Amino acid sequence: MLVALGLLTSFLSFLYVIAPSVRKFFAGGVCRSEVQLPGKVVVITGANTGIGKETARELARRGARVYIACRDVLKGESAASEIRADTKNSQVLVRKLDLSDTKSIRAFAESFLAEEKQLHILINNAGVMMCPYSKTADGFETHLGVNHLGHFLLTHLLLELLKESAPARVVNVSSVVHHIGKIRFHDLQGEKHYSRGFAYCHSKLANVLFTRELAKRLRGTGITTYVVHPGIVRSELVRHSSLLCLLWRLFSLFVKTAREGAQTSLHCALAEGLEPLSGKYFSDCKRAWVSPRARNNKMAERLWTVSCELLGIQWE
Repeated sequence: MLVALGLLTSFLSFLYVIAPSVRKFFAGGVCRSEVQLPGKVVVITGANTGIGKETARELARRGARVYIACRDVLKGESAASEIRADTKNSQVLVRKLDLSDTKSIRAFAESFLAEEKQLHILINNAGVMMCPYSKTADGFETHLGVNHLGHFLLTHLLLELLKESAPARVVNVSSVVHHIGKIRFHDLQGEKHYSRGFAYCHSKLANVLFTRELAKRLRGTGITTYVVHPGIVRSELVRHSSLLCLLWRLFSLFVKTAREGAQTSLHCALAEGLEPLSGKYFSDCKRAWVSPRARNNKMAERLWTVSCELLGIQWE
C-alpha cells in the first residue's frame, strides 16, 4: 500500500513538473504577425464567446472596428463591453445575426451595408456541434444550415463590399474532423440517416470545399480566403455532448484555451504574404493536409451549385 502511494505521489509530482511543457506543446502555433488595423472593418460571427471572442479581442487591440455578429445580443454586449475595456477600443459593436434563419442573415447584411462603406475581414467563426436532429427556420438540417449554408449566404451578401474594400480576406473556421466527413448529396438533410457526430463532420467538410471553390471564383478580385482548424479547444461548442464535456475536463492539459484556439484564425486574417495560398487549409498557423474529398474539385463545384439552389440565390 505504501509502495503504491509512493508511486502515485511520484507520478503526480512528475506531471506537475512537466505540465508547463505539455501545455506549451499542445497550445500549438502562435500568430506572429504585427500588422495593425486602424481604419479596417471586421465582421466575426459567433464572437460573443470562445474562439470568436478572443479573435475579436485581438483584432480590436490592433485598432480595427469589430462587429460581433451573434444570435445572443445580450451575451454579445457583455463580450463587447469586456473587449472595449480590455483594449481601450470603443469601436467594438454588436449586431444580431441568427445563422439558422436566412431572414436574420439578410437583415444583418442589409443593416451592415447601410451602416458601413468598407469590409476588410470576414471571419465565419460561428458553429454548432453534436446537435440532436433538428431543422433551421428554413428547413435545413441544423449543422448543414448553420455551419455551411448560413455562412455561404452571409459571404454572398457581403461579397461586393469586400471587393470594393480589397485587399480583403474571408476566413472560414472548419475542423480536422472534415477528414471523416462526406457530402451525401442524396441525403444532405439527414432525413434518411442521421448521426449528430457525423453531421458535424459533414458540415466541416463543406466548409473546406466552400473555401476551395470560393478561392477559385475570387481570383483577380483582391479577396483571398482561407479555412482553418483551430485545434481541440475548450469552448461551449461541445455543450450538446455530455461525454465530450467530461473528456474536455479530464484531459484539460491537452486542450487549447480559446485564446490559443484563435491563433490560426488570426494568422490567416493578418499574416502578410498569404495571398498565393488562397483556398488552402491551415492548422497551428501553417498550411496543413486536407482529405482527398476536400481536394475534389467536382464535389466542390456541385456543393456550390446545390447550396445556391437551396438558398434560392444566383452566385456565378
